[in-house]
Amino acid sequence: MVRGTFANVRLRNKLVSVEGGFTRYLPTNQEMSIFDASQKYQSEHTPLIILAGKEYGSGSSRDWAAKGPRLLGVQAVIAESYERIHRSNLVGMGVLPLQFLSGENAESLKLTGEEIFEITGICETLEHFAAGCHVKVRATPSGSSGGGGKDKPIEFNALVRIDTPQEALYYANGGILQYVLRQLLAGKPQPVGV
Repeated sequence: MVRGTFANVRLRNKLVSVEGGFTRYLPTNQEMSIFDASQKYQSEHTPLIILAGKEYGSGSSRDWAAKGPRLLGVQAVIAESYERIHRSNLVGMGVLPLQFLSGENAESLKLTGEEIFEITGICETLEHFAAGCHVKVRATPSGSSGGGGKDKPIEFNALVRIDTPQEALYYANGGILQYVLRQLLAGKPQPVGV
């Protein structure tokens, strides 16, 4: 099932020129399947991020659509908007759903997907939860030392799409399964439906 994640023949990954479940492994610039690239990144302990357009997660097998990316090593998604249930499922899997601010997207910010991303403000957002919080994202071009010119880091704010206090608890624990297990180990009764 992990191999089947992002394997749709109509998938358009802007890192490669062909459609389907392919990407480019950035350290060697080699095109390969998304699964094979994720295995390489995971062996190097490199967390992954997805840059997406509108209605991310629409038309997907809802439950697996969030499990698959998590098992591929995806830690966060930054999208223009989300399919409602998919956003919640991402949180339940411990994947951080972020949303570009209105009028912004990967193209307008000139993001290529080849940057190294740093997201700051997550802990503060979880500790002092309020829906609609923002985090700061810094995207540094790969191989850049942060110097001037075209290699200058791109900084922008993103909306945290953890929308409820309960979702904040799930995410802080690494996902719903880890949250429930920790509660059970602590001897705390679980409400019906969790």
